[in-house]
Amino acid sequence: MELKVSSLAERPEMYRQVVEMPDTWPELMLHDFTGNAHYGRIATELPEYVLFAEDERGEAVAHAYSVPFALAAEGRGGRGGGELPARGWDQVLVWAFQDLRAGTRPDTVSAISIVVSPHAQGTGLSGRMLAAMRDNAAAHGFHEVVAPVRPSAKHLEPRTPITEYAYRVREDGLPHDPWLRVHARAGATIVAVAPASMCVAASLEEWRAWTGLPFDRDGEVEVPGALVPVRCDLEHGYGVYVEPNVWMRHTL
Repeated sequence: MELKVSSLAERPEMYRQVVEMPDTWPELMLHDFTGNAHYGRIATELPEYVLFAEDERGEAVAHAYSVPFALAAEGRGGRGGGELPARGWDQVLVWAFQDLRAGTRPDTVSAISIVVSPHAQGTGLSGRMLAAMRDNAAAHGFHEVVAPVRPSAKHLEPRTPITEYAYRVREDGLPHDPWLRVHARAGATIVAVAPASMCVAASLEEWRAWTGLPFDRDGEVEVPGALVPVRCDLEHGYGVYVEPNVWMRHTL
C-alpha cells in the first residue's frame, strides 16, 4: 500500500477526514470523562502532533496522536519530577494541556493513540505509524517518547493481573502481547505498570445500555473488550472500570 504520512499542521484541510476516521475501540472506552474532555483538543490545539497516513486515493487510513508535556516538572498536579504516573493515559492528557495553558516548556512526548481504519488493519500500519510518531518527536527536538500502552490481547485474559501479563515473554524474549511487541521491536522497554490509566464510572443503567449485559449481581463483571472486569455495586447502583496500561519508553 502506497502511503503518505503528514501532520495536521501541514495538511489542515484533512482535519475532518482524520477526526472522523472509523475505529474499533470498545464502547466502554468512549465514556472516559478525562479522555473525552481532552482527546479532541489534540487535533485543534496540537496539530503538529497528529499524524495521518493517506492512501493513493487521498483517504486517511491511519492516524497517530501524541502530546508533549513536562515530565520532569516537580510538585504541580502530583508530578514526581520524572516518574511516570500511575494514572497513565488520563494523567498525561491532563498534564499536557496544563502545560500548554501555562506555557511550560515540555521535555517529553507521550503517545496517546494509534488508530488504523478497519479496512486497512493487518497491513503493518500500526508499526509504521509508531515509527512516524517517533520520528516526529525527534524532529521537534525531543529525546524520548513514552507510551501508556493498552495491551491488545489483554481483554482475552481479564482476570490475569497486569503485573503478570505485561512481563510475559515468548521464547524469543519479545513480549507475549502483540501491541507490546510492536513497541518492543521499535526499541521500547517496559518501565512500569499504570494500574489506573483510565477510569469509567457510570450507573448500572448506562452499563447495561452500553454492553447488553444484565449487571444484576455484585462483584466483577467481564465485559467484552475490557482489559479487567467492571466492578458492579447493586446497592449503590453503579459500576466502575479501572483500566491498567503498561508504560513503555522509547529512547530516540
